[in-house]
Amino acid sequence: MNVHFIAIGGSAMHNLALALHQKQDTVTGSDDTIHEPSKSRLENKGLLPKEMGWFPEKINSNIDAVILGMHAKEDNPELLKAQELGLKIFSYPEFLFDQSKEKTRVVIGGSHGKTTITSMILHVMNYHNVQVDYMVGAQLEGFDTMVHLTSDNEFIVLEGDEYLSSPIDRRPKFHLYKPHIALLSGIAWDHINVFPTFENYTEQFKIFVDSVKKGGMLVYYTGDTLLKKTVLDSENPIKKYGYNTISHTIENGITYLLSEEGKVPVHVFGEHNMQNLAGAQWICQLMGVDKSDFIEAIASFSGASKRLEKLSENDTSVLFKDFAHSPSKVKATVEAVKSQHPNREVVACLELHTYSSLNAKFLKDYKDTLNQADEAIVFYSPHAVAIKGLEEVTEKQIREAFQKEGLHVFTNSTDFKEFIEKKDFDNTALLLMSSGNYGGLNLEDLARRFS
Repeated sequence: MNVHFIAIGGSAMHNLALALHQKQDTVTGSDDTIHEPSKSRLENKGLLPKEMGWFPEKINSNIDAVILGMHAKEDNPELLKAQELGLKIFSYPEFLFDQSKEKTRVVIGGSHGKTTITSMILHVMNYHNVQVDYMVGAQLEGFDTMVHLTSDNEFIVLEGDEYLSSPIDRRPKFHLYKPHIALLSGIAWDHINVFPTFENYTEQFKIFVDSVKKGGMLVYYTGDTLLKKTVLDSENPIKKYGYNTISHTIENGITYLLSEEGKVPVHVFGEHNMQNLAGAQWICQLMGVDKSDFIEAIASFSGASKRLEKLSENDTSVLFKDFAHSPSKVKATVEAVKSQHPNREVVACLELHTYSSLNAKFLKDYKDTLNQADEAIVFYSPHAVAIKGLEEVTEKQIREAFQKEGLHVFTNSTDFKEFIEKKDFDNTALLLMSSGNYGGLNLEDLARRFS
């Protein structure tokens, strides 16, 4: 195939481009800005555009498929040219579905945990040499790309994001996959810029449940009452399997799974991850891997990139970073670190960075999310609020929203970095949470203090 990417530099888009290049397809693309690591990875395969910008002359009738990324706009010159020529234009999820029509589609969805659960499943399959196609939202150890497509593999495992598909396709991505096997980890309001009400957001999950192929299978977390009701209320003729939390214990800062073979130590920890493991185990069983083989494989799973990732550790202290930004994820992540390190001072730093987290109306949902931290810090940039066109968020609003005694609030990146640099982290578990860059904090320098 000849495939052209409009906005090739995105995290998901460039990984798909690399996967198609590996599949021997002819790949071209454009973008107006490309950052690392996308830039180097594309350049290494000869796929980096020679110059930044949009060039309608790149679009011609020899192109079999145009893939449109979310970064592009509806009036993108290359998109307009493709529409004028009548070329087949795919959103990212549309293309993945098109490439997997003859495969058994396994889709992992939910407001939280989907990247981790997908990563767990892929790790287990890779450990047991079960070849599957996949798309996951994080870089995994032992995997070259976040997307893999073949003509031969029976299964494709897809992370099912509820965000919009493309600038011209406003459907959530996970509505397009039509899975044979699916998992939902929970429902917690997110992406309020496109789902302005809680009811509007939850409706997307009802549609997803009904999109599972007739006779298919849905695995769901029973501890979420809203999710449980959504699944059980659906009249879609599918098999429904509930899961809760995998049996485990914590001893001396190490989490052990309790299996028929005895206690098995694992690298991941926290209540949410124990739920994620239970869900992943169910999916692996439905894909042909039994419980004992799952436990054997998962013992070597070190986690998905940016998901409770341990950056550095010494005899007395440890440094974690995590992608957590929504209230439910923040609360679960802080509680996970505290439960794993009960005898250490847990210092939790949260950067409010996303559209939802910087929205004054949404802030109240952060109440009590940092309560398990011994010391809590919130950093946000008023400039980022202005760029997103949101109303001003004040320090007073932050304090009233979190209701955490002694909360430190920083709006200046220099002040935030100085605070971190001067702090004594002896006998501390430091947790950095953000989908941004922590105000430009030098993580390598910080990690050296914990090594």
